[in-house]
Amino acid sequence: MPAPKSHPRYASLKIRDKIVDGMKKGITSLDGLTAHGRGEAFDYLIGEKTTKVAKKSIDSAAALLLTAKYPVISVNGNAAALASAELVQLSKIVPAKLEVNIFHASKEREMKIKEELIKNRAKGVLLPQKSCKIRYLDSNRKYANKDGIYKADIVFVPLEDGDRTGALIKNGKRVIVVDLNPLSRSAQKATITIVDNIVRAVPLLIKTIKQYKNERYGKNKFDEVKLKKIIKNYNNKRVLKESLELINKNLIKNMPQNLS
Repeated sequence: MPAPKSHPRYASLKIRDKIVDGMKKGITSLDGLTAHGRGEAFDYLIGEKTTKVAKKSIDSAAALLLTAKYPVISVNGNAAALASAELVQLSKIVPAKLEVNIFHASKEREMKIKEELIKNRAKGVLLPQKSCKIRYLDSNRKYANKDGIYKADIVFVPLEDGDRTGALIKNGKRVIVVDLNPLSRSAQKATITIVDNIVRAVPLLIKTIKQYKNERYGKNKFDEVKLKKIIKNYNNKRVLKESLELINKNLIKNMPQNLS
């Protein structure tokens, strides 16, 4: 039975439904369900909204994607289940390549993720190639497409695992992640960490890119000098520190009183 809109957990339950639906479609893995539950717990801690700190990261991520020479968006099962249409829209507006990349090897699931993206009007979706490997990585995620992640200078990897984030950095790439846990390896190793829920972050990223493209310069043009300044002034360690401070503040604020 669908939850009524009056339910206090309505938004969160709708997101859960997307993950469950992704599981039924063969897009999301069982491990992906666990990962989502962990992220949901941190969403509670940040207040289930896009914070000012996250918006700062989104601004910088938009600037980095627009000034990239060869940006690529990496899509795993959870990202496809939660934000396929939005990721396709993002790929078109940057523009950037879309590449499927999953932790648990499954050609069948890779194809289903690709089909989901194409169903949402993706013009082309790359798949990893066994002949093309990312150095410093041993898991299935080491495989990449020679015209995609392997070639990219900037990789947007929402809902990423820390090992690959670190490996991509070692390979000379800059990495943007969306991660609700500021203490995760992905968050700690990334160039830019957006501490937010993917369902909120990607639409805001699209909106920000549109704004940058239309500021005084006409459609599809942007002030590269301004964007490079935004990137230069960004400090990911400071963002993570501020995110943790916000979580601590929320915990203290919501702590039950008069425990004795």
